[in-house]
Amino acid sequence: MVSTYRVAVLGARGVGKSAIVRQFLYNEFSEVCVPTTARRLYLPAVVMNGHVHDLQILDFPPISAFPVNTLQEWADACCRGLRSVHAYILVYDICCFDSFEYVKTIRQQILETSRVIGTSETPIIIVGNKRDLQRGRVIPRWNVSHLVRKTWKCGYVECSAKYNWHILLLFSELLKSVGCARCKHVHAALRFQGALRRNRCAIM
Repeated sequence: MVSTYRVAVLGARGVGKSAIVRQFLYNEFSEVCVPTTARRLYLPAVVMNGHVHDLQILDFPPISAFPVNTLQEWADACCRGLRSVHAYILVYDICCFDSFEYVKTIRQQILETSRVIGTSETPIIIVGNKRDLQRGRVIPRWNVSHLVRKTWKCGYVECSAKYNWHILLLFSELLKSVGCARCKHVHAALRFQGALRRNRCAIM
């Protein structure tokens, strides 16, 4: 049986969220930053511990605020499908304090919306991208990790989309966060093969 999980990727402009997705899907990275102006949907399949999982990855452009109701969600084409996902990946640039504040705000809005409509909290993973620019870090890693894991109760991963560092770790943590029983093993191995046709990935 194939499990399907819908995932939203959010972040401020220039943090590299689309670069993370493209590195995961196509094993490629471009130095040219092309702003995301519309929602993009990717449909990869991954194999984890011998079991197939379909992912629906929604790469959203920066949003001014998380939609508080269905009307707001569907009134803005950039937000459609944002409230019905199984997990959120919130990306910030470790060299940009404002991008972390953006993630902080969006996370709080997601939680407030969940409380208002009375739904269980959707898993959130905070991602610090651009680890290759470590010397330009604006917040100590331990401070962020402690805040995110201990206070926010969210997953936390640092990665480098440029060098494909911890990209697979991020998505294996994602599968664990959405309650994939077969992905709980501490040595879970995520295998992925580049797309044979656009937006669809072959299964190893």
